Amino acid sequence: MSKKPAKAPSRVPAKTVFRPIAKGPKAAVHKPPKVAAKRPSSVPADEAPERIARALEAIAAHLAATTARAAPALDLNAADAFVWHPDGRLSTVPRVSRVEIDLLKGIDRMRDILIENTERFANGLPANNALLWGARGMGKSSLVKAAHATINVARKPADRLKLIEIHREDIESLPALMDILRAAPFHFIVFCDDLSFDGNDASYKSLKAVLEGGIEGRPENVILYATSNRRHLLARDMIENERSTAINPGEAVEEKVSLSDRFGLWLGFHRCSQDEYLAMVRGYCSHFNIAVADETLEREALEWATTRGSRSGRVAWQFTQDLAGRLGVRLSAK
Repeated sequence: MSKKPAKAPSRVPAKTVFRPIAKGPKAAVHKPPKVAAKRPSSVPADEAPERIARALEAIAAHLAATTARAAPALDLNAADAFVWHPDGRLSTVPRVSRVEIDLLKGIDRMRDILIENTERFANGLPANNALLWGARGMGKSSLVKAAHATINVARKPADRLKLIEIHREDIESLPALMDILRAAPFHFIVFCDDLSFDGNDASYKSLKAVLEGGIEGRPENVILYATSNRRHLLARDMIENERSTAINPGEAVEEKVSLSDRFGLWLGFHRCSQDEYLAMVRGYCSHFNIAVADETLEREALEWATTRGSRSGRVAWQFTQDLAGRLGVRLSAK
């Protein structure tokens, strides 16, 4: 009888036996000495609120002193012209850079209208905000400054008209300026030169509210004069973009154009003719005592305008400066 082969014993992994390691002498380990932490001196619970109150009072006093130094008292008697800063300051302008009104040629009609409007306002009568728009270099900003000086010629210090310039990029702070001027005893022309809006600039809404439409309205002692190369103060592509993306294109464009409509007085300035340009040059030369033969003056003035590619009051003034420099004449009025 055959014997059955014996079954091979199944291999079972041997159990890992953890044997205690014989303890030998411990290696010396260097440990930094423990430094006892300083415990803050305990403050009694009843003194903590008093200390906090004193600290808050000190902070409040420091802030009040800083604010007082940053916003000095405004003295409107110090000058007739100021520049507005968006932090609430009005810096004085002791001497305004301007041109005599008699030297502004070719804009007689606009000059008479603006002076009449300004004089009515200075006398406390109703007057309109004015937008001077049109060709560059034709005396828009010069006319505003000249009109201000003309009105003040025969006025007493208490009745003098104040001119305040606000920069285009600070137009959003215009409501804050109105709050300051509202209670002042003078009449003010707030003047913004080269006013226009581009891209997604929404600051024009602040100007709209000040001109007309806000619940406070424009102060009775403030009038706004602005100059711009654009009749509607907005870039054409900005208006076209509003038209293309709006549900009702007509309403979107009307909102943009309505800004110019809030100026009651529009004065358009156009390019001058050759005769008007030469009259400007002759007027400057006569005013500053520049002696030169008329034939030579005319030839050189026209050549200068040709190289500049335009004729305007600004070009005439630039030619006068060049001519005076070549002849060694200082530009001081006679």
